[in-house]
Amino acid sequence: MQTSVPPIRILVVDDHTLFRRGLTALLARDVQLSVVGDAADAGQAIRQAQELQPDLILLDNHLPGVNGVDALPGLRQAAPAACILMLTVSEDEDDLARALRGGASGYLLKTIEGDDLTAAIQRAMQGDSVIAPEMMSKLVAAYRGATKDDAPNSCQTTETHLASEVAQGTQALLASLSPRELDILRGIARGDSNKEIARDHGIAETTVKIHVQHILRKLDVSSRVHAAVIATEQGLL
Repeated sequence: MQTSVPPIRILVVDDHTLFRRGLTALLARDVQLSVVGDAADAGQAIRQAQELQPDLILLDNHLPGVNGVDALPGLRQAAPAACILMLTVSEDEDDLARALRGGASGYLLKTIEGDDLTAAIQRAMQGDSVIAPEMMSKLVAAYRGATKDDAPNSCQTTETHLASEVAQGTQALLASLSPRELDILRGIARGDSNKEIARDHGIAETTVKIHVQHILRKLDVSSRVHAAVIATEQGLL
């Protein structure tokens, strides 16, 4: 006897009523997805998240009052088990960096096709990183770029020293990875799924999943997105 898999319960957060309705209708076409609530601002979103405990939150950044990236800590506290995907028009690399640092599981643009969005939701729920292809170069720039001031002040000098210490610590963590784990980490940073990584390296998908778990543990991070950030920051791509 087959048991049916419950649909992914989604909370949509966007300040445009028509967009929320349209997105809800779009997602309703997939029986594996269920929009259980919607919110127009950060306060409503946090209350809804706490009450509904959704599996996934689609979060716009441009909200009235508190921006989406600033609402991330409150949403994560309200619904700790929920994946949070940014779905926004913002292609700003600072917004991207802040979202990922704030614990978002991915960053998508509103130009995404409907089928690609539903696929991204499924991938996020499986633990894959979901970054809009248009944003990958900006992801690298956000985490590898550095300010080029001619005369840094004492605060900037301190920040540079701290950044150097963090980089050395990160390099030590990367050194703990095996050659195979480094190859898989590169695939994660490219946004590849477990299936794609398995095909590229001629190994089973279950083996990739085990490697990914080891990578996350060794790097002391909780998500593939954070692992991808480290990989791009350290120039593994």
